[in-house]
Amino acid sequence: MDNWRVIDLVGFHGSLQYRRGNVLACPEDNTQPERLLPLKDVGTILIGLHCGLGPTVAQQLAHFDVVALFCDWNGVPASAASGWSDHGRVGARHRAQFEMSVPRRKNGWQQIIRAKIVGQAATLRALGDRDWRHLEEMTKLVRSGDPENVEGRAAGYYWRRVLGPGFVRLPGDAEDERNAFLNYAYAVLRGHGVRAVAGAGLSASLGFFHRGRSNAFNLVDDLIEPFRPAVDFVVATTPPTMSINHPSVKQRLVLASEQAFGSNGLAVRSALAEFAQQVGRYVEGHGDRLVVPTWHGPIKTEDLLLEWDIAA
Repeated sequence: MDNWRVIDLVGFHGSLQYRRGNVLACPEDNTQPERLLPLKDVGTILIGLHCGLGPTVAQQLAHFDVVALFCDWNGVPASAASGWSDHGRVGARHRAQFEMSVPRRKNGWQQIIRAKIVGQAATLRALGDRDWRHLEEMTKLVRSGDPENVEGRAAGYYWRRVLGPGFVRLPGDAEDERNAFLNYAYAVLRGHGVRAVAGAGLSASLGFFHRGRSNAFNLVDDLIEPFRPAVDFVVATTPPTMSINHPSVKQRLVLASEQAFGSNGLAVRSALAEFAQQVGRYVEGHGDRLVVPTWHGPIKTEDLLLEWDIAA
């Protein structure tokens, strides 16, 4: 099942009802038309504070493998829900995650951070920054578990050059449009990550590095790290004068996860799904080193100009 659509109902006022493989969006305002959404095409649905749904809709979202992201008043996801995995090795992989040795977990995180920083360098290169090689050199400093926090140091250098010297990355910031763009695009990416981890039979809460006690998606937050630079490129090439509430901006940010990630032509979300499957094998002891997919810059920038069908 290749669900690809992202349905944005953050600003929707009304209720959702189930209708034979579809969700019917019924606006509170009777002058607005109802909208039928085929669940077989939907991968992620963003639900706002004024969108009501009952247990039947929730059950069918899980049945059709749709990730529901429940958003706060800023439109930032505060929680997520997805169906239980039907992977044939769920129990084995959960046990393997729990029992994975500290050195193996730290080595996996080392490879993830190296790939992320290489991807950040590629984004700088694609944006015409002449000093992109400085980030690639920093990857040589990343040791097992990244005890010196090279990731954080690279991020400080990276954000100043990608979005300007005055930019500060604040995940909860909805006032700065660039932070709002990143929050939205990362939320879509995280939704794809939730599906990828569940599809690989992994426990989303047992991460390599992230260990938040209240975070049910620690592993998801680990695995999306190498894919963030691809999203960052789209944000960096979106005019900051635009509003996150503009439909064309949201379409573009959704498309960030649909662009080709590597030379094999796989979209970001598909490459993430493949990576999760590889992680499943890694936690079970297959292979000495985790091979992490790496962003090397946009394949076809014209793809980012395509219109994308998304519910406003």
